[in-house]
Amino acid sequence: MDELHEDLITEKMKSAGMPDLVTRGFLRALRLIAEGGQTEIPVNSIEPVSDLECLDSLGDYQPAGRRAMSKTVVIKLNGGLGTSMGLATAKSLLEVRPQLTFLDLIARQVLAQRAQWSSPIPFLLMNSYRTREDSLATLSAYSDLATNLPLDFVQHKVPRVDVETLEPIMWPEDPDLEWCPPGHGDLYAALKCSGMLDRFLEQGIRYAFVSNADNLGAVLDPRLLGWMAENDVPFVMEVVERTHADRKGGHLARRSGGQLILREIAQCPVDERKDFEDISKHRYFNTNNLWVDLKALARTFEEYPSGLPLPVIRNQKCVSPQDDASRNCYQIETAMGSAIECFEGARAIAVPRDRFAPVKTTNDLLVVWSDAFEVTKDYRLVAADPVQLAECVIDLDTKFFGRVDDLKSRFSQGPPSLVKCGRFTVSGDHSFESDVVVEGDVELVNEGSAPQIVKSGTTLS
Repeated sequence: MDELHEDLITEKMKSAGMPDLVTRGFLRALRLIAEGGQTEIPVNSIEPVSDLECLDSLGDYQPAGRRAMSKTVVIKLNGGLGTSMGLATAKSLLEVRPQLTFLDLIARQVLAQRAQWSSPIPFLLMNSYRTREDSLATLSAYSDLATNLPLDFVQHKVPRVDVETLEPIMWPEDPDLEWCPPGHGDLYAALKCSGMLDRFLEQGIRYAFVSNADNLGAVLDPRLLGWMAENDVPFVMEVVERTHADRKGGHLARRSGGQLILREIAQCPVDERKDFEDISKHRYFNTNNLWVDLKALARTFEEYPSGLPLPVIRNQKCVSPQDDASRNCYQIETAMGSAIECFEGARAIAVPRDRFAPVKTTNDLLVVWSDAFEVTKDYRLVAADPVQLAECVIDLDTKFFGRVDDLKSRFSQGPPSLVKCGRFTVSGDHSFESDVVVEGDVELVNEGSAPQIVKSGTTLS
């Protein structure tokens, strides 16, 4: 990459108000790509992780966790718009139950935990520029949620670059398409550049529990916090046993020297995808529930003044999502969990499935809406039957169910019962009336142009 490109990128990011730290980190990643550096993690460079300590074995650490609670902040990643599901607002503003969005339940979770543990537990969102206004408006209904810290800080954005020249994309008809999120690995730079990291430490806050806003199973756990504090662990990743449904998600591995790492599917060579998806070999899936020692993070920034050297993820996209013929560009991203390899002594803990209930697609959303999940008194979303849910697979035809509005219109009288569902596959156009029950493995096929109606009270098995 020549100096002209660096100047163009630097000026573009400066004009958009991006901090020098973020610009330096982006240029470092781009140089790696320009010089043909390694952005993939081949299987011969890692070792599988076989056995880990389990959360259920950490009960003795609960008193230590309660002592550390006053030094802990809860952070929810809230930058996603849910565009893959046809949304133009924050995904966390979707209703999970009537009149209750993800953010409503998260706010109530935090308030319930404050009462349960008699601790202030500060809470913040990491918003994006697109999610901030609506999300803060929703949280304004909870006047007692605010502390002496703000309720959010904002993640950065980085330029998309041309696949051939690596020049920043120029798209005058829609300048927003010139930019992309830098991935949730931006968390660390956003904490540093927003001043939140220093504010936390000045107020005696040492630990951060971080998770995705679409995961309503992720709440602060004093056992894990106490274990981390008592053993001086700088970074902890919560993982679950992989199932068939998780086979394409990032898995835990070790470098040959023993350092834990996270490998995402975008970092896997194409000809090794079968090995990547082998859940018996690569057993543990990253939940993106992370615990960070903020003092250790501050020391890491002293060691890496241009930002944490997170592995680079290069995603190739069309500039316009509505035009497959538009120019090809790279989105340069990093993953939050990949910071596990930046902290010597980082650990991973195997946790139950009830701490992991994400919503990435309308398939996931239908399950969350259904009786397969229950909302507890402290506003956690938990599986009604964890064993059954771990094996449940929903596969709805994306042409008719891929957007939230389409999903709502085809289940306008409420979701089906999925608590006893094994696999539910729907091909073609179907609409469902009230009180439909799905048991075991069910496949519905409609090859016609008119929708098939599943009548009220039908049991599909």
